[in-house]
Amino acid sequence: MTTSTTDPDATTPATVQAAATPPAAPAGPAHLAARAAVVATAAVFGLTYSLSAALIAIDLAGMGFSETVIGANASMHAVGVLITAFLLPRAAALLGMRRAVLTGLALSAAVLLLFPLMPDFRLWFPLRILLGAASETLFVLSETWLNALSSEATRARAMAVYTSVLSLGFALGPVILSLVGTDGAAPYITGASLTAFAAVFIISPKIRAPAVEKPAYTNPVRFMKLSPPAMAVTALNAAVETAGLTFLALYAVNLGWDEPQATRLMSCLMAGAIVLQLPIGWLGDKTDRRRLLILLAAAASLGALVWPSALKNPLATYGLLFVWGGLFVGIYTIMLAVVGSRFSGSELIGLYAAMGLMWGAGALLGPLLAGGAMQLTLHGLPLFVAAACGAFCLMVARTGKRL
Repeated sequence: MTTSTTDPDATTPATVQAAATPPAAPAGPAHLAARAAVVATAAVFGLTYSLSAALIAIDLAGMGFSETVIGANASMHAVGVLITAFLLPRAAALLGMRRAVLTGLALSAAVLLLFPLMPDFRLWFPLRILLGAASETLFVLSETWLNALSSEATRARAMAVYTSVLSLGFALGPVILSLVGTDGAAPYITGASLTAFAAVFIISPKIRAPAVEKPAYTNPVRFMKLSPPAMAVTALNAAVETAGLTFLALYAVNLGWDEPQATRLMSCLMAGAIVLQLPIGWLGDKTDRRRLLILLAAAASLGALVWPSALKNPLATYGLLFVWGGLFVGIYTIMLAVVGSRFSGSELIGLYAAMGLMWGAGALLGPLLAGGAMQLTLHGLPLFVAAACGAFCLMVARTGKRL
């Protein structure tokens, strides 16, 4: 296979090195600036994404629509993700990495501006599909771009920074929405402006953009078969995250906590997910990543079983959830590094896009399974989480050295 140098966004597809052995990334200020630019772009977009998701739901509720309609509109995001999973590897090769990311940012900003201009709410459904497509494009390509810029010696730490900053962006979105307000077009204009601003970080040709070869195939099922553990960890992360967002506060209330205290538990968990990724990423660069995945999954499973006892004491609860949140999200962070060390170019784009589909599946099944478990027993939520993490731990343990 022919090897090419970095493609500064030529419209003809560039051929790159064999996907199984990504090249070592060069060091230096310019290279560090490129990595910082990609992370900053992801962070700003993560902020905008969380802002817009809450805003659209609030606006539809204010129009008098039921939770069913609001949920149906939100599900259109998954339709956009599904469509993009088929198209993105080829589109990225055609446009080049930089132009594809800039196209995603432009599409997202334009769609946000269109929401308040649409007189018929039914038009919000195709707009949500386009927003989902733009989101998937940006998430997948930013992860791929950062992996291409990372050497094997620092790949886990790079993905840890990415995960932490992206999570911070998700957390700040609703905060900015509370400052701007939800009335009129102002919050949509704010979201579109922030998205457009993200382009500033990567528009310069001085920011190194990796070349992307034309994919041999585009079927997401083919990409899923490349790394079943990566698919499993994505579904696990989505299932537990959505189940926690839905039921953690309710579970605490059922155990006697008052509502204000219960609602703070998820924030504590998210704080741990943000703060603890850097030390976990350092471990991912210094130790065997497969063993680290097994240890993290086992610790997350056992930690969930401690929830019922810890929730009897607020201080114990906050401490446990802080650490548990970091360990659990660390599973996903390390898997991103594992995938990035094995694949590159269009294969990595296709693999990350397929992981996006598994995220949707996990987000759908997680609340359903956790809710069913909570109907069967008071401690159904931690039992569900422990079982899910334990199953993934066993899967990785039974997998050979090559994940």
